[in-house]
Amino acid sequence: MPKEAKIPNIVQKENPVLRETAKEVPVADITSKKIKDLIKDMRVALASQKDGVAIAAPQIGASLRIFVVSGSLLAQADKTYTGSPTDLIFINPVIIRRSKEKTEVEEGCLSVRWLYGTIKRSARVTLQAYDEKGAKIERGASGLLAQIFQHETDHLEGTLFTDHANEVWEMTDEEIAELQKS
Repeated sequence: MPKEAKIPNIVQKENPVLRETAKEVPVADITSKKIKDLIKDMRVALASQKDGVAIAAPQIGASLRIFVVSGSLLAQADKTYTGSPTDLIFINPVIIRRSKEKTEVEEGCLSVRWLYGTIKRSARVTLQAYDEKGAKIERGASGLLAQIFQHETDHLEGTLFTDHANEVWEMTDEEIAELQKS
């Protein structure tokens, strides 16, 4: 990352933007400079974090229905992921199908530092959205990607994982230091 790139601030749980229902991006605006710049800022913010696989626009203070998934980090974190290592962009995403089967998973969040917890998520979901070129897309997911889709769309509804998590715990200073070293 070039040194002159300013890293956008990732807002924390006290920030009211995280509790808003994010606004849809007008389809005609998807390819605008404003949205391209926002997506660039989201990518820079996400790339600045060693433990983040995805980020939603409200997490950098923009109450818009967009989230970015790091394809390369997803591939590292989920060995079953066979998709592209490039970033996945979802604009105006809507989960249109959820499996009845639920899985209990561990979650954390870049906006709820350093809390973790377990939460029940659908094992499989199908998401409809637009990509950054304005094309309508539909994508099914299971495993970690299904979890990410649900976590990030929750952000767009003003919900944090801690609202539904069980057994929430905080990382120790030693665990945080170890994570930041790696």
